[in-house]
Amino acid sequence: MNKEERSKILLVDDAPINLEILNESLKDDYEVISCDNGPDAVHLALTASQPDIILLDIMMPGMSGYEVCQKLKDDPQTTDIPIIFLTALAEEENEERGLSLGAIDYITKPFSIPIVKARVKTQLDLKSSRDRLVRKSAQLADTNIQLEKEVIERKKIEEMLREHINFLQDIVKSNSFVAASRDAGSQLDE
Repeated sequence: MNKEERSKILLVDDAPINLEILNESLKDDYEVISCDNGPDAVHLALTASQPDIILLDIMMPGMSGYEVCQKLKDDPQTTDIPIIFLTALAEEENEERGLSLGAIDYITKPFSIPIVKARVKTQLDLKSSRDRLVRKSAQLADTNIQLEKEVIERKKIEEMLREHINFLQDIVKSNSFVAASRDAGSQLDE
């Protein structure tokens, strides 16, 4: 797979070691970008070359991962970007809150690289399938609109043809009457 086709992952963590480990583990399969704070994460997610998935820490100074997730899910431009929380917060209520904000997965630290890779791949595969369905749905909607226009146009043409046929039938009837009258008149003259 060439570089243009590779999925883009945004890593967000205020611990440089976590960013380094994740970057080294994922860079061979994905295009990886990273930042260490929430505001930069929101900015990077809104760029023209949006990430396909975000791995997001929760506990960060300034803006928490929860706040980042909420901002991204509230924005129509970023609402569909899958977010996986990657955090030391292992309590059930933290996971529940993260998922309720719109995250698609929740991984606790210390994390297992094979598990992170498997979950990222699964979510990217799902996103790819969803994106394909959205494109196909849009294509079908466009095709349906075109077909509806063609049906309307054909109905107009059929109506015009009916009007022409009726007009021609009227001409034929009136000419037949005139011809029949002439024939009848000729027979009387004989």
